[in-house]
Amino acid sequence: MPTTSRGGGGREAPTVTGRRYDVERVRADFPMLRRRLAGRRLAYLDSASSSQVPEQVLDAMRRYHGEHHANVGRGSHTLAVEAGVAYEAARAAVAAFVGAQPREIVFTGNATEAVNLVAHAFGGRDSRHVDPRLRLGPGDEIVVTEMEHHSNLVPWQLLCRRTGATLRSVPLTEDGQLDLTGLDAVINERTRLVAWVHVSNILGTANPVEVIVDRAREVGALTLLDGSQSVPHRPVDVRALGVDFLAFTGHKMCGPTGIGALWGRAELLDALPPMLAGGGMVAAVELTEATFLPPPARFEAGTPPIVQAVGLGAAVDYLGAVGMAEVRRHEAELTAYALDVLDDVPGVRILGPTGTADRGGVISFVLDGFSPDEVGRHLDAHGVQVRVGRHCAALVCRRYGIPGTVRASLHLYTDRDDIDALADAVRSLGRRAR
Repeated sequence: MPTTSRGGGGREAPTVTGRRYDVERVRADFPMLRRRLAGRRLAYLDSASSSQVPEQVLDAMRRYHGEHHANVGRGSHTLAVEAGVAYEAARAAVAAFVGAQPREIVFTGNATEAVNLVAHAFGGRDSRHVDPRLRLGPGDEIVVTEMEHHSNLVPWQLLCRRTGATLRSVPLTEDGQLDLTGLDAVINERTRLVAWVHVSNILGTANPVEVIVDRAREVGALTLLDGSQSVPHRPVDVRALGVDFLAFTGHKMCGPTGIGALWGRAELLDALPPMLAGGGMVAAVELTEATFLPPPARFEAGTPPIVQAVGLGAAVDYLGAVGMAEVRRHEAELTAYALDVLDDVPGVRILGPTGTADRGGVISFVLDGFSPDEVGRHLDAHGVQVRVGRHCAALVCRRYGIPGTVRASLHLYTDRDDIDALADAVRSLGRRAR
């Protein structure tokens, strides 16, 4: 049996680093996976939307509510101090998980809010209070990609509308990769920011970081990486990535909803103005002006998501105990298996890269003769949980001329039985039609 280490709760999280990955032991930590639907074993394949939560995280949140619950930064009594310690310990755990310092981690409601926080910081060219690196106006450009989630697209649309800047994109190839042949023309001397997704939530494509960062640096542009589908699934180190900002969210990495994080270089966070104002983010207040606290407190106005942060801290402890390199290896092997199995199902067309080299565990497909909704209903009746639709990636669907897809997404607790259940259910629908 694998050795164990504490995973943030009273229970122990499996440590499998350096040994054979024991998916059954991992699955035992997730109470939702014991459910049966339609008399069948639950096959949960919607982790790209929200992952399941292990007992260790649930225990940590219950223990906080039962023993330490109070507001943070508001009092000096015992419970307030304990709550503050738990909140900042969670920040330190999240920071360590991505190779950062605690003062570089801002807790947000989700990755969407993290991206919006950066977008909000940009002001017009005549904004004297705005750092020169954050001034934006007509003639300036922001670059995204054609595979962005709406959360990393719409905020930049609104920013361009507000400042008069232009939004440009890196196009997609037929096989779901970024077309980098014209990168030097897209990212040019007018570019002020490049924002792109690390791993696509619809195609599974793992996008290059170094080549885009290098080009952005050549022209003096800032960089923001959407890590919502990478941080939960593979080792991520912000120093190695070389980006300026990284956004990610707790509910995709075995944590609760309502909590996410923005990592930013310390000198850049110092330059960002707050998005929200109120209690907890001010150093001094007069009638007509206020002085703001340094980051990260400057960006965490009001009562923060305390128990959610505690849960996220326990989640990264859990993932760290399992070992992110092992999680990545397990998911890569399972993704290869899923691609092979689905490719043998008549009528299935898989979108995105079919090779498994550095591909994420997100597999979107269409089935000839059926809408994604029809496939989704059939799978649900067989206990297989997937997501159908555009997956907040309308540009991708438009690029490939489809109304939507069926998306199966994997995580550390997914096993071959889940994949077999998916393939069998899809195959049975095709047989019924024929």
